[in-house]
Amino acid sequence: MVQVAIVDDEALVRAALRSILEASGDIRVVAECDGRQALAAVAAVRPDLVLLDAVMPEPDDGLSVLRALRALDDPPVVAMLTAFDTSAHLRAAMAAGASGFLLKDTAVGTLIDAVRVLASGGTVFTPAVGRAVVEGFLGKAAPSTAPPPAGGAVDAAVGALTDREREVLRLLATSRPNAGIADELRISVGTVKDHVRSVLRKLGAPNRVSAAVIAHQAGLVRPPELP
Repeated sequence: MVQVAIVDDEALVRAALRSILEASGDIRVVAECDGRQALAAVAAVRPDLVLLDAVMPEPDDGLSVLRALRALDDPPVVAMLTAFDTSAHLRAAMAAGASGFLLKDTAVGTLIDAVRVLASGGTVFTPAVGRAVVEGFLGKAAPSTAPPPAGGAVDAAVGALTDREREVLRLLATSRPNAGIADELRISVGTVKDHVRSVLRKLGAPNRVSAAVIAHQAGLVRPPELP
């Protein structure tokens, strides 16, 4: 059973998301609140995943809540929810540790599948948001935070990885969840988690998204084609 916390300043949105997710049969909403209550609620129930509204009133706006959640001793996986195709806070949210960005009008089946992937250690973006991530990190949009290493720094960072860590990075960059990487490499999920932690540390990447971008820059995977 995947346990989810919903943080949104609109009660109707929280109720709608709860209804959608719990209808799946394998997802349980264990907390729902606005930004002011988020830290205490998440610390109390320790969900597998937090769905966090990207745009909430200050001082408990989405980015501030994300940073507070990721600073917990055992931080949850956090995916940002937005009503727009792109977000002014997109790059900052990725740098702060968000594992995905989802539109609030995402189709029901897609949303449920996304929650399962995120909870298992994957990264998820709706197509429009995913394009913004690629454009921003690969230099087609002005950066709002420091980008991943470039040029020779990328080669040096990836060169410091072991052969197995490069395999894990390559699969991580295709949005495979930990379980999918484990199946592909025929190793345990726990071992995958250890490799992912080591990869992030060696690359100096704050999260899986940044690591995936480095993998694309290093040529480990084919970069996504943009229209």
